[in-house]
Amino acid sequence: MSERQTIKIAAMADLHVKMSDKGKWKHCFNEIAERADVLVICGDLTDTGDEEEAHILAEELHGIHVPAVAVLGNHDYEKGRHKLIRQALFAGNVHMLDGESVVIKDTGFAGVKGFGGGFDRYMLSMFGEDAMKAFVQEAVDESMQLDRALARLEQEHPDIPKVALLHYSPIAETVKGEPIEIYPFLGSSLLAEPLQRREVSAVFHGHAHAGQMLGNISDKLPVYNVALPVLRKHQQGLLFFTVEL
Repeated sequence: MSERQTIKIAAMADLHVKMSDKGKWKHCFNEIAERADVLVICGDLTDTGDEEEAHILAEELHGIHVPAVAVLGNHDYEKGRHKLIRQALFAGNVHMLDGESVVIKDTGFAGVKGFGGGFDRYMLSMFGEDAMKAFVQEAVDESMQLDRALARLEQEHPDIPKVALLHYSPIAETVKGEPIEIYPFLGSSLLAEPLQRREVSAVFHGHAHAGQMLGNISDKLPVYNVALPVLRKHQQGLLFFTVEL
């Protein structure tokens, strides 16, 4: 078996593309094409959950000549048009992941939106009112979808590294800086379990605009918060973060 080449991943999240954004992203995406082998976008692709905003993003991505992989975020669900948003970007040759996976340059990418529920010993439990049980069940379902996507990569491509895309965070470390009162709505530790068990090489997420850029699961699995406000703060305005695997 030939030696695996490295892959350069450019990651970003929370673009919140608006109807007025035509032409805004072209330069950024062209720069990414020069620096990276693949672009990953971790949710909140649109600002108000309108498919026309997704069409603008697809147009901006057109012709950048590197594969793009993305998951949806909570903003993309705002108007109930998430399926149309997914279709618009899929038609623009973006690999849209929602419990699916894709292999690019001998690297497996698996993605889900994720959900809230809180972290570690402060996680919400499936107890009490039906509404609370439904909230927690959503996080459980997203975690199971992620696990299935990673398991398929393991079975079909056992020797390649795995990368996970989320919108919500799997750890508290990368949301620090946000008000502690909203931690349950920023992510869930339920997402961390399959990432650790399936030996993922890197995790990217967004959503926590005031959070931290880097955290870890069990001190060895890097988790990157690539929400644009976080990137601007930590990278002197650069709108994407590059990792080499």
